[in-house]
Amino acid sequence: MDKRSTEKKFCAPVPFVSQIVKFGLVGILNNIICLLVYYLVIAIDAKLYLLGNALGFIVSTLNAYFLNSRFVFCPATKKEIPKGSLVKTYLTYMLSLCISTCLLFLLVDIMGIYEKVAPIISLMITVPLNFVLNKLWIYRRHDAK
Repeated sequence: MDKRSTEKKFCAPVPFVSQIVKFGLVGILNNIICLLVYYLVIAIDAKLYLLGNALGFIVSTLNAYFLNSRFVFCPATKKEIPKGSLVKTYLTYMLSLCISTCLLFLLVDIMGIYEKVAPIISLMITVPLNFVLNKLWIYRRHDAK
């Protein structure tokens, strides 16, 4: 029996351009979800805006994990989602959040860039980074040993 036929593959290949487009769509949906959760919480009590922000992050990152693992990086025919991918997803998104926050401070407070433009510049750095971390760290293809 061929050794390759008995090995499990994680995440069968998905075309690269398709991944980028789907990742972008998931990102847009995640931002909408995050904002909806935030606005729902502050509708209850505006003083809870930090809680709303945290809950929005938690819910939208969980959505990102679900959609990325089943729609973006792993097709519906996948055999198994890589172990630890939920934890890696949260770590990746927390890293992006930290980098984005630092970039906003640098761009606005240090470089004097308009605060409405700075998030766009930040996204040009964090979105590709997030994609690369998802593709190469969370959902990289490898043989199960």
